[in-house]
Amino acid sequence: MEQIVKVRSLLPDGKARVVHVRQSACSGDCHKCAGCGAAEETLELTAENPIGAAPGDVVILESASAPVLRGAAVLYVLPILLFFAGYLLGTGFRAGALGGCAGFLAGLALAVLYDRKVAAQKQTVYTITGFAKP
Repeated sequence: MEQIVKVRSLLPDGKARVVHVRQSACSGDCHKCAGCGAAEETLELTAENPIGAAPGDVVILESASAPVLRGAAVLYVLPILLFFAGYLLGTGFRAGALGGCAGFLAGLALAVLYDRKVAAQKQTVYTITGFAKP
């Protein structure tokens, strides 16, 4: 996954602190639709800096796609699969809906546990791969 970020500072270990400003999907034109008033969110990340970018440079930041896709599967697919598994197991006991709900809640619990595990490991590696064109 690629994002355009700005280098804030350099770190002594060859890494850089970069800043990425997340904007809402509606691009912040809330006055046009009397909308949500979504605020921008600023993220500060540490990234490998093999190209020697300097503070103030606008660069391309890459991260691996696999952890994001794995997280999406755990969050979205697992609860649905467990819902259907619980429903099918529950129909034998005439409690299909109850079994489905239990399976869905188990899937959500597993997603929360997975999220906490990933957050504790902090294994996402960001790498500056090039300079962004103005």
